Amino acid sequence: MVLIHGARQTGKSTLAQQVASGAHPARYLTFDDATVLAAARNDPAGFLAGQEGPLVLDEVQRVPELFLALKAQVDRDRTPGRYLLTGSANVLLLPRLSESLAGRMEVLTLWSLSQGEIDGRREPFVDALFAEALPARPEGSPGAPGLEARVVRGGFPEALDFPEDRRKAWLGSYLTTILQRDVRDLAQIEGLTILPRLLSLIAARSATLLNAAELSRTTAIPQSTLKRYLTLLEATHLLHFLPSWSTNLGKRLVRAPKVFLNDSGLAAYLVGADRERLRRDRDTLGPLLESFVFQEVSKQAGWSRTRPRLFHFRTHAGAEVDLVLEDARGRIVGIEVKAGATVVAADFRGLDALAEAAGRKFHRGVVLYTGVESVPFGTRRFALPFRALWEMPEGRKGVRTLVRRGKGA
Repeated sequence: MVLIHGARQTGKSTLAQQVASGAHPARYLTFDDATVLAAARNDPAGFLAGQEGPLVLDEVQRVPELFLALKAQVDRDRTPGRYLLTGSANVLLLPRLSESLAGRMEVLTLWSLSQGEIDGRREPFVDALFAEALPARPEGSPGAPGLEARVVRGGFPEALDFPEDRRKAWLGSYLTTILQRDVRDLAQIEGLTILPRLLSLIAARSATLLNAAELSRTTAIPQSTLKRYLTLLEATHLLHFLPSWSTNLGKRLVRAPKVFLNDSGLAAYLVGADRERLRRDRDTLGPLLESFVFQEVSKQAGWSRTRPRLFHFRTHAGAEVDLVLEDARGRIVGIEVKAGATVVAADFRGLDALAEAAGRKFHRGVVLYTGVESVPFGTRRFALPFRALWEMPEGRKGVRTLVRRGKGA
């Protein structure tokens, strides 16, 4: 089986329908349909037995009873491609569902649209970071939206072209739907009125270390309950946690993760920031920019050749790196996010600490900033404009190599 999961309104159903009506013909059924939902819940095994040919099952998290029947079907016939599932909940975080799927399913995460997808261009930024050389400069897009506008816009396909007031109304309804429907479907509990406030508090702390004790005091929610709520918000893809990087694999599991919302536009909405405020208030822009970069790199990592894992880095002395990428060979790339138009050597302090910790595995350090030039800062250290994220050039045989090992542009 293949499961496409991700937050609501990222395009899972549209993608599944395109597959089912195109290269891989299949019957499409959605559990948002009350009749289909009732039939599957009443007799899961009979429901599947009555279907012929490949099947697309949309919003499968609404029918947990179906997973044992799917397991039985797959075990009887291991032919690939029989079932394409979509879900707005991460079934891997739900033990009653995930236990049935081990070894039987490939899981693909669908994020909201990346900036390159919106602009209609391929983004080789992640692979370029691990290449031997970097392109000299991004390829400009005349008339493209500014950085603040991109952050506030986010990537939800339906809301992309809305005017700002209409987008705010859409995001409010989006959150209401998830919290009143999806979370309650998963938790089977009422009384979750605290969740909108909890989400707003997390948005205000986006791109910071998760401090459950402080959140518990602020919201008056017991820590045990708070952790359950955080798991539910992660399961519905509203929250993402970025683990800490360390040379000691065991320490990665116990150090505090950073927390991010699933979309920079949603985070901006929750903190009440529009693009004009972001232009004036760099303190508000900084965390949202880091969230934006985390989301864009996470999206690209999913289709890159390198497929790196993502972390953050922080030392006891206070040096930190916003984003650390580690590939299968153990090579390390660090990314620092700066909401300013100039870069100085001191901005590489965290990357220098990462390089010292990683030793020979350190491959490159990059500071993303709001300027326009790509500037080398010594060996394997570069300042790049934010638009390099989605405007890095790509040649016929891959990324063009125009700047080599820290030498001049």
